[in-house]
Amino acid sequence: MAVELTQDGDFAVLTLNRPQALNALSFQILKDIGAAIDAVAGMNVRALLVTGAGDKAFCAGADIKELRNRPLVDQKDGAELGQSVFAKLDRLPVASVALVNGYAFGGGAELAMACTFRLAAPNAIFGLPEVKLGLIPGYGGTQRLPRLVGEGRALEIIMTGRNVKADEAERIGLVNAVIEGDLMQAGRDFAGKFTRYSLPVLNFARRAVARAGDTTLAAGLEIEADLSTLAYRLNDAEEGMAAFEEKRKPEFKDA
Repeated sequence: MAVELTQDGDFAVLTLNRPQALNALSFQILKDIGAAIDAVAGMNVRALLVTGAGDKAFCAGADIKELRNRPLVDQKDGAELGQSVFAKLDRLPVASVALVNGYAFGGGAELAMACTFRLAAPNAIFGLPEVKLGLIPGYGGTQRLPRLVGEGRALEIIMTGRNVKADEAERIGLVNAVIEGDLMQAGRDFAGKFTRYSLPVLNFARRAVARAGDTTLAAGLEIEADLSTLAYRLNDAEEGMAAFEEKRKPEFKDA
């Protein structure tokens, strides 16, 4: 199967398994990714790790042959399909970590950017090269890249279609870290730093931070106050504060 979903202890692992095509995205694969993300929502896991099979590519982008000679309505439907699938990661009740090895071009870069966090192998190369084909990114790249690296830098990357290597990606905030060694284990270790905390609280934090990019400071502060107040209603909040006073580790129950 081109999209594989497995469980590894506390983690769901979504693997793009089409290495002979550099894990490129067909429309069917996009649908399969969406179905896999939906399945993760029903699994007893605390984070999702997203990776690509092989050592050459995380995902080299869309299958260009599928994009040609299609009616405009189909072209728009295709863009909206990619956007809607990747947006599922925002609504997923657990955080996601993209493990980027090799090429992450076009839709592959957009998939990585849709994840909550990104870790990169030293050979990772990001790019939104659509301008070289007379196109622009259509699966969220024009919206997510500026939120990660700033408008000016995002425009430069998109309008030149140039590649961004792993060290630069880390420097500009496109990835959280460049990892030497076992990228999958690094993903487990990275996710393990937050998955021991209350999942509802982590979700509140993700929702609050996500709104920072699309609202005013005043409105964002209201959202933060509302979500912070909801957090106080959780049993986990009482447990966390009690554990602090009693000088012990809290035992969160996700409730």
